[in-house]
Amino acid sequence: RTRHLFRHFLYSADLINVWSSHQQVLIALLSEHNSVTGLSVKILPKEMEEFPGGLQFHRKKESMKKIMSGDSKAYIFHMSWTTNKDDKLKFFQQMGEWYLNKQCIAKERHEITDGNSGILDSNVDGVLTKHCCLVEPQITCHYRDKPSKVPCPDSPAIDQKGKNFYTAFSAKKGEAFWQI
Repeated sequence: RTRHLFRHFLYSADLINVWSSHQQVLIALLSEHNSVTGLSVKILPKEMEEFPGGLQFHRKKESMKKIMSGDSKAYIFHMSWTTNKDDKLKFFQQMGEWYLNKQCIAKERHEITDGNSGILDSNVDGVLTKHCCLVEPQITCHYRDKPSKVPCPDSPAIDQKGKNFYTAFSAKKGEAFWQI
């Protein structure tokens, strides 16, 4: 049943193109396959602490405060509710959850391993991992009004009337949110 669902999904490129969303097509197919073939579908609640996403990032400041301070039980973060890949990248960089060298972003393997990058094109396991993956996250401030590992007061706001994420919490408690 699952194979049939994903085969159907793979053949749905026309819907994905028209709807401009693979998620909406998958949701429709999940519903259809549940009804027609009896496929068992389980959906995580929107506000499950272990699997936060864009809803928490954009609208649940207290949840994000827990995540930014390391007091969360989150296993993985899905940056849903975000318009495009560029913003998703910036938000993950600002959250301190981006572990990819900037030279490897949006590049195909041959672009990373050609003579210009200093890496030989090779079938040796781990060559891309060694060059592209970071041990420590690349933290970059982009927006003052979005959650971040470090204060970003000099960055622009992305939201209309965007309040500084850092000062919203430090003013409430009378103490600095980040340990600098």
